[in-house]
Amino acid sequence: MAEDSPEVAVSRATDRDRYEITVDGRKAGHVSYLDRGGQRVFYHTEIDEEFGGRGLGSSLIGRALADTGAAGLRIVPVCPFVARYLERHHEVDDLVDAVTPDVMAAVRERSG
Repeated sequence: MAEDSPEVAVSRATDRDRYEITVDGRKAGHVSYLDRGGQRVFYHTEIDEEFGGRGLGSSLIGRALADTGAAGLRIVPVCPFVARYLERHHEVDDLVDAVTPDVMAAVRERSG
């Protein structure tokens, strides 16, 4: 890795129910989730404008989904960004559940 390459890190912020991505220690974005039974419902992804176009959203989602699978949870892609990611990356296809009316009701209740 070149010395001038930024350090990118993804971590799970359990107190806020989201995964966060940082670049050189600065928060660049997050993906919010709701744990529901044996499912982790991903419902909102946000990358700060100044960090856009660098593929950080894909890095964030990829790590969050891998962590979810490792935790033995199913994935529910309510967020359109997560759904699009899953259309192009098939590593966790066997862990994906459909978005149902019950899931949407839980997300609405959570996000107000």
